Amino acid sequence: MNKVRVRFAPSPTGPLHMGGVRTALYNYLFAKKHGGDFLLRLEDTDQTRFVPGAEQYILDALKWCKIEVDEGLGKDGDLGPYRQSERKSMYRQYADLLLQRGHAYYAFDTTEELEQMRERMKNAGVPSPQYNAVVRESMQNSISLSDDEVKERINRGDKYVIRIKMPRNEEVRIQDIIRGWVVVNTTNLDDKVILKSDGMPTYHLANVVDDHLMRITHVIRGEEWLPSTPLHVLLYRFFEWDCPQFAHLPLILKPDGNGKLSKRDGDRLGFPVFPTQWTNPETTELSSGYREEGYFPEAFTNMLAFLGWNPGTSQEIFSMDELIQTFSLDRVGKAGAKFDFDKTKWFNQQYLREKDGAALAALLTESVNEAKAIDPGYLAEVCELMKERATFIKDIWESSQFFFQPPSNYDEKTRRKKWKDNTPVVLNSIIDLFSSMSDFSAEQIEAQFKSHLEKNQWGLGMVLPAFRLSVTGLGTGPSMFAISELLEKDEVIRRMKTAIHTLS
Repeated sequence: MNKVRVRFAPSPTGPLHMGGVRTALYNYLFAKKHGGDFLLRLEDTDQTRFVPGAEQYILDALKWCKIEVDEGLGKDGDLGPYRQSERKSMYRQYADLLLQRGHAYYAFDTTEELEQMRERMKNAGVPSPQYNAVVRESMQNSISLSDDEVKERINRGDKYVIRIKMPRNEEVRIQDIIRGWVVVNTTNLDDKVILKSDGMPTYHLANVVDDHLMRITHVIRGEEWLPSTPLHVLLYRFFEWDCPQFAHLPLILKPDGNGKLSKRDGDRLGFPVFPTQWTNPETTELSSGYREEGYFPEAFTNMLAFLGWNPGTSQEIFSMDELIQTFSLDRVGKAGAKFDFDKTKWFNQQYLREKDGAALAALLTESVNEAKAIDPGYLAEVCELMKERATFIKDIWESSQFFFQPPSNYDEKTRRKKWKDNTPVVLNSIIDLFSSMSDFSAEQIEAQFKSHLEKNQWGLGMVLPAFRLSVTGLGTGPSMFAISELLEKDEVIRRMKTAIHTLS
């Protein structure tokens, strides 16, 4: 068996959508699972849609997602170049080969003539007019014109395209790894343009030629390309080349209804659809990315892997190595996968919780300037304590300010409900308790605190919220006993005294 070789071949028409990242990820996982190569190729045959900066964005996005390229853009190999625009000169020979074998033809039809054809067909009751085996006989092409007329038109410089000559009434059978057998009759297919008037190939010709020359064994791509696959299979046959195996991935669907997830849905519902931030070069419009929103790349790719695939077990958190070991196209579903933004946040939360305090502190100092002035050991302890309630690194910083400075205000709801007339007396007795303690560990604080309450017949629900309010200014949070140990005895007592003075 030939070495597995797959490719991800986006077009530089804008930022890489998360659906595109998932396609790249599945290709990468499949290649690594089978000891193969993952290629990155740029399909830029349509130069009118080229967007400056898009190519670099694709490279940077894949790098952030830790999808490593074995060959292609950014890592040249022996079968390049890897931009189709740089391969323009090689496509013409393959179009000519199809002409020679009678599988393609010149078409000289003008824009006006094509529009007239479509209008005639509409008037005749044809719902979807197309340039097909029936129509071509009456159009301006090398099938309807004599050889001399064709030569004359070419010699005088008439513009033309080259079209595939679709066989009449033939069944094209495709065994898709995900979808099983797909059968299409050529009667339903049109004579697609394979070489444009400017000499550039269309996607169909370039895609097949490049996949063959780059020794691609498996084509794993979105289901939007399934209707084009019969044409590609025929091109392989016409060239007398071995056909790769196909796998067409389901769509990523919008969370609140049917249809493909789009940037508009993200803007409407408040979540990114791009892996990293993108600035439109024409409008300067800024689109947020998962990286800038505070997501870990591992969490993002883990989430993407589950949009269409499942491992067949209850396990949901996978490292990249685990995904490689477990991934199989057999477990990719046919139906579209609905995007769940809450689940996406859950994935990030799980990855955050898996990191120790020191790692989180290092990340925090990278993103928050103020954190750099805090002792790393102390910051690590704070992160370790606060991570269970956080989804993003920024959440830890925002919710932990009381560790770095005394509260300047107090949660009003908790104050109204839990600060009673006798609260100062109760807290002063707690201050006396703490003052007498030589071991101010969380375990001892909790034991002494609860024993003191029991001795005085005070309920935990009466005292603990007021204690928390006095020390942190908040109504909720992690263990007050752990918080107190970190802040240390003198600071806790000082804050309690300040609160008694301020709130009484």
